[in-house]
Formats: sequence, structure tokens, C-alpha cells
Amino acid sequence: MLKKVLIANRGEIAVRVIRTCKELGIATVAVYSELDRDALHVRLADEAYALGGQSAAESYLNTAAILDAIERSGADSVHPGYGFFSENTDFARAITERGVTFIGPPPSAIEIMGDKISSRLAAEEAGVRGVPGRSQTLVDSHEVVDFGNEFGWPVAIKAAYGGGGRGMKVVESAAEAEAALESAMRESLNYFGRSECYVERYLTWPRHIEMQILADAYGNTLWLGERDCSPQRRHQKLVEESPAANFPDDVRRAMGEAAVRVSKACGYVNAGTVEFMYQDGEFYFLEMNTRLQVEHPITEWVTGLDLVEWQLRIASGERLELSQDDIEHHGHAIEVRINAEDASGGRFVPSPGTLTRFDQPAGPGVRLDAGYAVGDTVSQYYDNLIAKLVVWAPDRERARRRLLRAIQETVIEGVSTTLPADVIILSDEAFINATHSTNWVENTLDFSSIPAPTIAGVSDVAALVRKDVTAEVNGRRISVALWLPESDDSPARAGGAAKPRRQHHAAVATAGSGTVSAPMQGTIIKVNVEVGHSVEVGDTVVILEAMKMENSVRAERAGTVSAVNVSAGDSVSAGDVVAVIE
Repeated sequence: MLKKVLIANRGEIAVRVIRTCKELGIATVAVYSELDRDALHVRLADEAYALGGQSAAESYLNTAAILDAIERSGADSVHPGYGFFSENTDFARAITERGVTFIGPPPSAIEIMGDKISSRLAAEEAGVRGVPGRSQTLVDSHEVVDFGNEFGWPVAIKAAYGGGGRGMKVVESAAEAEAALESAMRESLNYFGRSECYVERYLTWPRHIEMQILADAYGNTLWLGERDCSPQRRHQKLVEESPAANFPDDVRRAMGEAAVRVSKACGYVNAGTVEFMYQDGEFYFLEMNTRLQVEHPITEWVTGLDLVEWQLRIASGERLELSQDDIEHHGHAIEVRINAEDASGGRFVPSPGTLTRFDQPAGPGVRLDAGYAVGDTVSQYYDNLIAKLVVWAPDRERARRRLLRAIQETVIEGVSTTLPADVIILSDEAFINATHSTNWVENTLDFSSIPAPTIAGVSDVAALVRKDVTAEVNGRRISVALWLPESDDSPARAGGAAKPRRQHHAAVATAGSGTVSAPMQGTIIKVNVEVGHSVEVGDTVVILEAMKMENSVRAERAGTVSAVNVSAGDSVSAGDVVAVIE
């Protein structure tokens, strides 16, 4: 068995891995950015090492810093979690070349399946057809236009080296192609470290069904059952369940067998997920995620297996003790992701801030996997997942009602969350009858009953400054770095690492206002207007990135731009005035 695991991640998934490691007697090593120095995963791990920096690129996507932490800690293995470097071939190779175990598939499998284009080709060779698309990376937006004109609109641009909806844009017409490709490439680079994208047909009313697989290094590959992940917004999952409702057994078996063939085609080892789109009784290969999925707990509930434990055992060289006939499913499990987002009016915009209250649910069949506790800050620089609320019951309807009860017990203050939207989703007849699709949340549901939050008390997650001091400990002189709250008269942050934050607060603009304000804390990625420009209602004024998501801030009235108060790279807070239209 492995002796010491370094978790090259943060938040909920790092906490999840640490807990199973502790149960198995495996020592744990956390890594952290400047903003995460007192995060929950850091507090729980046996050891923790600073990576430096605030943004993902400066910290959790900094290969040299992670390799240094491996060297200093003496870790014999690395668990990548999900996101960040979890599907990065170069990172996996950098780990294995140092004689350290990568808790995941071999780099060769990541290279085939981590690249969504080569994974499409591998699936086809395994006799599993994919969604119609181009199996080459996009060079420019003209290729998107040509594909749309040939196969029909809308089309989907997707990150070639990522998943989870990051870097995915639906393009409704040729006029949108250039801006959509630019945005998809930018998001992909920020979240996965690679900007390549490809295009495929966009299905109009599909369900997103995925198969969990588990494979050892001795040629044994099992499918553990499916998860329905159809309720989505911005192509990212909100609610997942297992088993899928109204899903024929013959299709389930065919999909499971197809997942095994795809996995064997790339020499896959460890836990992975093969994703499919299901529509009109047919299923199409979508992609393979060469890592643990966010929604893995629902599979654990219905199978009784600890997937992280099996990841560790397989990485240690153990054989699977199970055969396909040994896999049994009991009851029904549903998961909701608790994201720091304001869902009022169906906006689903990021809501960073500090948790001032977090009442957690309990009772039979309830599980909460959280990455934060009261007092922790959900930063604009990282993914917005606070926790996952998962329930199990003997059947789907009892699971649905149990989840609604558990949501009612969950109270989070300091940030807005998706929990009010989850109640609407779980209570809708389309979900109850399992007639929903991946487009259902955004195209059908009404979130107008969710009140908009006020912006009072929004915290500045970057408002700490470093102060180097010399101290004596037991008579020994040492130098230490202290991180203290920044006062109004404090000097600029050391090294100038933080971008300037504009100080022009105002109330969030009302409908039709000529004042264009930032709806959330974040970083300005692009400014689309200049003083003197004419704009129409709905035109994008600036693009704001928060929690690895791009958000268009649009004009609410037509007129002429009389002031632009921000530049690309500026940090802003909710309510900051970015432009004025007269």
C-alpha cells in the first residue's frame, strides 16, 4: 500500500481524498496557494506545503512548485483530484518520471482520452460512435462557421483538453462564432492549462448519461453503473442521480459494455468515467474523463464501494477483487452541488465571499462532502463548489423527498448558493417524471421566485498583505512570513503580484440604468467599448472572470459610452461601476 499521498488539488476533493487516506493509515500532504493557507484541506492534512501565488496558474497549475513539494515532503504518490492537472499528460509524466506513483491512469491513456479529439477516434476504433463532429482542433472561427453551415446550427465548441463544461460554448449562428471561440479558448487555458478546442453537433434535447468504470493493471475492467447528470446550467452539472430513471435495461447494459470497450482501447487503469449523450433511444460517446468525477458519491451509495479507496489500491498494484457479476445496485442516490452562485432570475453568476454561517444537514441516508467551514472564504480565483449534498433511499421518490428535507436543513450565509435553484429543479414535474434534458434548466425552468441578494458585506478575498518578520523560538532566530489584514494606509502588496482593484463602488444598476456595474467580484478579462462608442441594449460592455467562469456584463440601455473605468486585468468588487452610458 502507498505510504504518503500528496493531493495536488484543493477544496472538497482534497478533503475527500484525505479522509479515505486517513482511514487506510496513509499519510497525507496538502499543497496550497496564498489564499488557501488556512483552508480546510490544509487543516486536515498531516503536512502542508505552500505553492505561492493566488491564481490557479501561479499555484495549482504550477508544475515546478508541486514537484518541489513532492521532493520536500517525500511523498511516494500524487492524487490529482479533478480539474487542474487531473487530465494533463505532461503533469502525469513529470510525476511518474520521478519514480512517484500517479494515482490515476497511465500517461498514455490520459494522452488518448484527455484529448477529446483523439478520444473520439479511439472510441470509433472500439466500435462506439460519437456525436457528429470534427476530429481536429480549431484554427479559427471560419471552421466553426463551415461546420455549422454543413451540419446545422447550433453547434458546440469544446475544450480539447478538459471537461465538466469548462471551455464549452454553444454557438447559435455564424455571427457568434468568433467571440465564442475566443471565450472557449480563454476559459480552457485558464482552467486546464491548454487552449485547444474542437467543434461538434449540439443535440437539442438529450440526457447526459455517464458510466463509472474501474480497471486494474491486470486487464480487469468493470462498469459500475450509470449516473444521469442532465440538470445543467452553462453546461455544468447541478444535480446527478443513480440509477438513471426511465432508462431501459438493454440500453444500460449496452452502454456499460461500450464504456468497457472504450476503456480497454486506451489501456485504461484506475477509476474513470465514460460519458454519453442519450436521445431518442440512441446513445453517443461524448468523452472519457480520466479521473475521479465530482459526482462519484452517488455511485458509492448504490454500490457500497469506496472509489477513492479502490483508486489507492489499484495504484498500489492490487487486483480488483470483484467480477462484473459481483456488482450490485441498491436503492437510489441523488446529489446536488452546492455552488457559490447567485441563481436569482436564472443568472447563476459567481458569488465569492466568506461563509459566516454553515448549518449542515444530518439524518438517515444523508452525506455532505464539504471543502469549506464557517469562516472560510470562497475565492474568486477558483472553482465555486462549496460542497456536495448526497442522499440515498430505497427508491427514487423517497430519495427526492429526503434531499428536499436535507436542503431545508442546510443554511449557508455570507455567499449566495444554488440551493434555492436545486429546490425548484427537484420539485418540477419534468424532473419528477424524468422527462428533462441537459437544456431543460436554462430553457424551461422559472427561477424568478429566487430573490436577488444584496451586495453589502461582500468580502475582498485578496485583502491580506505579507509582512516578513524575524522572531526567536526557543532561543533560535528564524525568519517568518505573516499574512495580516490590509489597512487603508498599508503599502502595496509585496512584489506587486495583485492586480489593481478599482475603488468606485455604487449600487448595482437597476433595469434600464446607464450605470454599468460589476454583478460580482472578479477580474476584468476584456473591455469591449471605448468612450464615444454607441451601444444597444444587451451589448457586452466588459467580460468578467470569476471562479474560472467568464461572464458578460451587458448594457441595460442604448446610448453613448461616456466613461470606461476599468482595463483588462483589473480586479473589481460587486457594485463597482465599470462604465457609464448616456
